[in-house]
Amino acid sequence: MPEDKQQALRALPKVDEWLRRLAPTIAAPTALLKRVVQDEIERERRAILAAPGQMAPCDEEQWRHRFNAAARRKLQTGFRPVINATGVVIHTNLGRSLLAEDAAVALCEAGKRYSNLEFDLESGQRGSRYSHIEDILRDLTGAEAALVVNNNAAAVFLALETLAKGKEVIVSRGQLVEIGGSFRIPDVMARSGAKLVEVGATNRTHPHDYEGAISPETALLLKVHTSNFRLIGFTSEVAAADLARLAHERNLLAMEDLGSGSLLDLSAYGLPREPTVREVVAAGIDVVCFSGDKLLGGPQAGIIVGTKAVIAAIKKNPLNRALRIDKFTLASLEATLRHYYQDADALANIPTLKMLVEHRATTKKRAERLLKNIRESAMRGYLAELRPTASRVGGGAMPEYNLSSFAVVFSPDPSREPSRELSLNRLERDFRAMPTPVIGRIERDHFLLDMRTVRDDEIALLSEQIRNYFLRERP
Repeated sequence: MPEDKQQALRALPKVDEWLRRLAPTIAAPTALLKRVVQDEIERERRAILAAPGQMAPCDEEQWRHRFNAAARRKLQTGFRPVINATGVVIHTNLGRSLLAEDAAVALCEAGKRYSNLEFDLESGQRGSRYSHIEDILRDLTGAEAALVVNNNAAAVFLALETLAKGKEVIVSRGQLVEIGGSFRIPDVMARSGAKLVEVGATNRTHPHDYEGAISPETALLLKVHTSNFRLIGFTSEVAAADLARLAHERNLLAMEDLGSGSLLDLSAYGLPREPTVREVVAAGIDVVCFSGDKLLGGPQAGIIVGTKAVIAAIKKNPLNRALRIDKFTLASLEATLRHYYQDADALANIPTLKMLVEHRATTKKRAERLLKNIRESAMRGYLAELRPTASRVGGGAMPEYNLSSFAVVFSPDPSREPSRELSLNRLERDFRAMPTPVIGRIERDHFLLDMRTVRDDEIALLSEQIRNYFLRERP
């Protein structure tokens, strides 16, 4: 090793010495502070070894700044609220759907107080956690019975493992999709013990394709929502009613994975027509799976509805206990579902639905409020203006559909000399580093804050953070 690198390594700070210096000024547990110092020194050691030449050593003040900054990051809560200005309503990476106010209250109450989670208040005996929401799901979907597990992937897996383990499941080749997190239908089927039988072509599948593949080993016919994947043009798929009819004629079960799953027909509000859960149940499908945290607008959950016999069999599966929901999901899901007894109630109180059906004029007014607030401060080399844009539904729902929206758009001032300090990438990164991180998107030569997904009660905070950002000296 070159002598200069050896000298640089020998000059690295001593852990114990810096612990004594930092302890009086940083309110942190000793073990945490020690880890911070060790990590920063190790980071510098690796940088020295990787550098092609000699590195300028950090002085005492630079080390103090590094240790203090690292300690602040370590002490900061990792799981944090953010302002979603991406325009993606059901944003998988940002927590998907927001809960209605009463659903959030119900969740907190479930954590703070004892409850009748598995206690029958009438009999005084042990009860079932599913009883709190099964009747509601039956009312809303028209199904005979219902069960809820921790997410829709679990719902699909549990249903297949119960109903088709060691048996054949026939599915259209065009529906063998992969969605977020490398969730592939063929892989889930294999793990469940079901044997996949592909039928049809990628773009077209007909009833006779299913019928021709049925054998004594067949357990069920499966239809899968293709989530964020669409085939357009010369396409054809088998309707739920036709699939159910064929299955029942051959003494088989019919199952449909609806993916996002909607309890409302949103086409009345200008969105694309998608089958509701009630319509699929009415078509005769024996078991239907869908998510609780996407178009439904509730907590993460996998909802299974179907016939009494099918749901009873799934409930008895030992895996059901491993996949069951907790009291927090149960409480917030029940509160969410109760809004669906009246469409107007659901649209007014469930944030996801409210954002999806919001008129663009309302979104524009919110954008105008933000723009007016931040124009009070100098933009320091940037321009901000109001522009129309397109939001997305997200969560794998309606992937080809754009929601008309408005955004506050930032771009470098062309009258200023271009520099690295005014880059859009830096602006996007700095907004993410705000006390309450702001997540926008870069589109062409602009940084956008899409106001469809920014809540009314976030405007004041967002405005304050942007003003403070442009007022302070940026390094």
